[in-house]
Amino acid sequence: MANFEIKNEVTNCDDPNDWCLYFQWGTYHYEDGGSDDGFRFIWRYPDGKLQAARGQARIPSKQDLFELLALASKEGWF
Repeated sequence: MANFEIKNEVTNCDDPNDWCLYFQWGTYHYEDGGSDDGFRFIWRYPDGKLQAARGQARIPSKQDLFELLALASKEGWF
């Protein structure tokens, strides 16, 4: 198990009251005290909570993938 500390995130979602896919950069903190920086894709419910899904998030299209990577690159953290 690990907890994820979000350092940066982007979304291409137009409606925050809908399901939104996010691309995040942050730190994974492990139970043994170790940690690693890394990236992840994750969905948020319409109420803003993150969807916990055993390490997998469906990316709907190549366009979504490239848009999220471009947004993060534009912000300077990817």
